[in-house]
Amino acid sequence: MAQPHGGDRRRAQAHRARTQHHRPGWTGSTPEPWPAINSTTCHKQKEGSVRRTQLRIALLALPVVLVGGVLMAPAGAEPATPASTHDAGPSNADNPELVRIQLTGADMLDEVVAAGFDIEHGLKRVPNGIEGEAVVTAEQVAELEAMGVEILGDDESFAWSDEADGGIEALGAQAAQSFSHEQTVRIARADWFTTKGQGFLYVEARTTSGQQTNPIVTMQLENDLGAGTSFGSTRTMSRFVDSGQYMFHRNLFKLDTRPNQIRVTSSTGGVATGFVSNWLEDAAPPLTANPAYKWDFVDGYKHPQQLYSRAEEIARQYPGIAQIVYLPYETNGYQRKAQATIGGTGQAAVVVSSAAWGHEGGNDITVEFVNRPGADLPLAVEVNGTAVRVLLAKNASGALASTAAQVAAALKTQSGGLIDRAHPYRTNAGTGVVQASAPVALTDFLDQKRVGAPDGEVPRGPATIPVLRIGKHRDGRNPGVLIQAQDHAREWVPATTTLETAERLVHNYKSDKETKKIVDNTDIFLVLSNNPDGANYSFYNFASQRRNLTNHCADDNADPARRNSWGVDLNRNYRVGSGHDGYSGGSTSCISDTFQGPEKLSEPESKNIVWLVEKYRNIKFMMSVHSNGGQLFWQPGAYIANGRITTPRPPLRDELFYWQSAARILSQVKAHRETVVTPENVGGSSDVLYSSAGNVREDMYHTYGIYAFGWEVGGSIYNPATGNWQGGSFQPAWVGNPELVSGHAETMEYANGIMEMFRIAAEWGKDNKKPTSQLVPGGGKYSGPVDVRFESSEPATIYYTTDGSRPTFDSPRYAATEFREPGQVFHVTETTTFHWFSVDTAGNIEQNYDPSKNDTRNNYRKATITIAK
Repeated sequence: MAQPHGGDRRRAQAHRARTQHHRPGWTGSTPEPWPAINSTTCHKQKEGSVRRTQLRIALLALPVVLVGGVLMAPAGAEPATPASTHDAGPSNADNPELVRIQLTGADMLDEVVAAGFDIEHGLKRVPNGIEGEAVVTAEQVAELEAMGVEILGDDESFAWSDEADGGIEALGAQAAQSFSHEQTVRIARADWFTTKGQGFLYVEARTTSGQQTNPIVTMQLENDLGAGTSFGSTRTMSRFVDSGQYMFHRNLFKLDTRPNQIRVTSSTGGVATGFVSNWLEDAAPPLTANPAYKWDFVDGYKHPQQLYSRAEEIARQYPGIAQIVYLPYETNGYQRKAQATIGGTGQAAVVVSSAAWGHEGGNDITVEFVNRPGADLPLAVEVNGTAVRVLLAKNASGALASTAAQVAAALKTQSGGLIDRAHPYRTNAGTGVVQASAPVALTDFLDQKRVGAPDGEVPRGPATIPVLRIGKHRDGRNPGVLIQAQDHAREWVPATTTLETAERLVHNYKSDKETKKIVDNTDIFLVLSNNPDGANYSFYNFASQRRNLTNHCADDNADPARRNSWGVDLNRNYRVGSGHDGYSGGSTSCISDTFQGPEKLSEPESKNIVWLVEKYRNIKFMMSVHSNGGQLFWQPGAYIANGRITTPRPPLRDELFYWQSAARILSQVKAHRETVVTPENVGGSSDVLYSSAGNVREDMYHTYGIYAFGWEVGGSIYNPATGNWQGGSFQPAWVGNPELVSGHAETMEYANGIMEMFRIAAEWGKDNKKPTSQLVPGGGKYSGPVDVRFESSEPATIYYTTDGSRPTFDSPRYAATEFREPGQVFHVTETTTFHWFSVDTAGNIEQNYDPSKNDTRNNYRKATITIAK
């Protein structure tokens, strides 16, 4: 595995060699204080203080909406029941519902997902486990309950309590414990934010005794009500544990007045105080604030044909700044073999699949099981055109004698090449005697449209994915930005969001100076839908489809009743942190919604993304856009559950750069209608949400040094009328409630965020400013031991020594205290001299210092901490 971001040595060398402004970096302005490092959504409260409310929009309960001129029905409507009495078999797709569930923890999550249940989104960590949403039938609800999953009622979802509960003292005398070892409490972040007139405080803190379980260490939080006021409003903090590892304690609650400081106290005696920072409170006006700026181009959800057609049209209309790059690997296609399950589901059932794709002749095939008169007749197969007749064997008494296994074998070898797959139903041995049946027409089921599907037909066969490339200089000189939408088929808003950003770029290029800066100084690659086969299936057949359409299943899961469970999760098919290497979150089950594929990069869609970044090496930023969780995250994205061993964490510089970029991106989202992606939902995705083995972000960052974000658009919106947070869905009504759940509103606000990412990349490419850094407190004489740390003017890696030697790229790197925390603190007990230099994300080196050994200037930074004896 490559070192994250390839090392500063190469970056600095490339910086000195560049004649173009092709550099990662900082804008050069005085930075605001770094956003303190953030959290997830686990919540523990004093017993009795948990409120549960229903805060979601059911996927299947959507009104009819207009989709780009096409009337659409409720998003979760299912395929019509097949006309034949034999061909479909029992369908596990009939009448699925979206239900809220509670799992005991990450182990149960992995178990349930591996069993094939669709619960990949709407997840959040709560005090006693994980809550999520499952798209399931009534039969599957019973299966979940049998596995120990709790089905939540309409008023049973977790919500933070806003009430102070008295903290440790209220828990009783037993909660306070003495400690015999050094114990420390650290505040990782304390964030104040407002939305729709309501203030909130989010706090995340860690105790070095947090892993202790007997007894569990409790933490309490107090806040003041402004500078000069005393601490109060004591409340117990939630302890967050994942895969057996203590992560931190945290709380999110309403406040009407912004605090200045907080105090966190542990039950073992540790105490820490810290100042409160603003989260998304100081955003610059969005580009849409300019009355002359053109926006709001997308008028409804778009299926892949509409997306690709518009991309190609943009390239024709704006040839000076746009072109199409066609990806080389064709998808496996919106196509399936024609099938039928004949004879029920018992030992006498036979599953039949055509050799040809349904649209290429498979749908013309009929299969008939014939009971001939007579006795002692052998099993035989007759073929007349596309009609296949199985002449069933009979014994000496004239009774039918062919088993399902025997019929299946005969069909595979005697059908004249019409049938290439025939087998007993699922795990049956096929020992039952097959009964006669009338001719059954095989079908690929793709003509069986769900209620409200768009008019027209989907082109059958493999698809070539076009990438819309936008930039004035598309020759590699500018930093590239890759936006990849709709890896997951049912996620319609990411596609419209990406299309909206394309429209804004080309329509405003000549009239808006900020847009002109973006287009002139970046090289943008827009994949409007990376999963056209699955997306078409979602629009036309099964709205809840997540994966592509490739069927990798063996016979035990290859019958047509499984058709809505086939396919590969493209965001589990990459190489770094893969489930094939033991990381959690990818399934080996071909009917799981997180099926990782039979091998790494098995799918053409994932191969295409790798091809793109390898061909266009100037791509330095990437956003994989998903829905509907309301998160923005990066690395690490996966871990091995035993010991919770994550993929390598980004160094402190990159972590700070991610946080700084996230604050800018999310501030622009908020500017549209005050949607706040809360700090608990920002950070490394395995810390924020769950382990997602083999995701694209890990591969892009660790293999190619690309700053790779993952974005779950369409998260919870605060509803001031109810005082609660209201969740969304994969396919919210396009207009809906513009202030709460609306596909149109989500498209517009998250397009704001992507436009800001383009601005970040443009500034990054122009950065030539050297970073500065300092030791705090600085060098000097101290009467006793002192704690010191490094600070820098921008996200930068600091290389340092304390043994008097020159610092080089091989010297220790200044690191975070722990994940999701600021830089480490050195406890200096004797006189120590620090030598150091800093390197920013662009490769700019402080004071033009050359860390190579032939530099005799030695213009690195120096400071001596003298401790009096």
